Amino acid sequence: MKHSNNKHRAGIALVAAWLGVTASAQTPSQAPVPEAKPGSATPADASTTPAAPAVHTPLSLDQLGWLRGCWSGKVDRREFIETWLPPRGGMMVGISHTVVQDRRHPEPQTQDFEYLRIEARDDGVYYVVIPSGKQEEAFKLTSIGENLGRTAYTFTNPVDQFPQQIVYLRGTEGWLYAQVQGKVDGSPKDVTYPMRHVDCATGATKED
Repeated sequence: MKHSNNKHRAGIALVAAWLGVTASAQTPSQAPVPEAKPGSATPADASTTPAAPAVHTPLSLDQLGWLRGCWSGKVDRREFIETWLPPRGGMMVGISHTVVQDRRHPEPQTQDFEYLRIEARDDGVYYVVIPSGKQEEAFKLTSIGENLGRTAYTFTNPVDQFPQQIVYLRGTEGWLYAQVQGKVDGSPKDVTYPMRHVDCATGATKED
């Protein structure tokens, strides 16, 4: 889920996910920055103990398999849904759809839609988005880590326009926080979309 500065990014109010954690699940807010942990003291005889070799786990498409299914959220008058197919043939295919309840219309109106995919390439895993039929943009999976008890999947694109990062935070009890991060006119911008894992047919909440 991604927004820009044009009408297709008009939903920016959350991170910006079709990706600051909110103070509550209903209102977008500034993402918190995890506190740095002070370093521990080094034993006097540490030099006599061989250091364990660093272990680097390759980032793979299978690590995103938990996204499979439907995710739904609501902020103010905007409702958004992301749907992902399971990993298959080296990619996951998804779609995002946002509608807004406009007082001038009795029924919700489409505000934004995006075609999404997460794909394995020779040099890594990429989150690719085509916002409302426009030119696609690719964000490389650069890290998987912990953020306030949630697993954070960070995709980065070093471009000059917003956003430069898309972060998917996997929460507990079926929560997903899709963040869009970067700078606008030199100032940090961070919008978050809180979503719950739901049954694609009924919309019933899943607590997995």
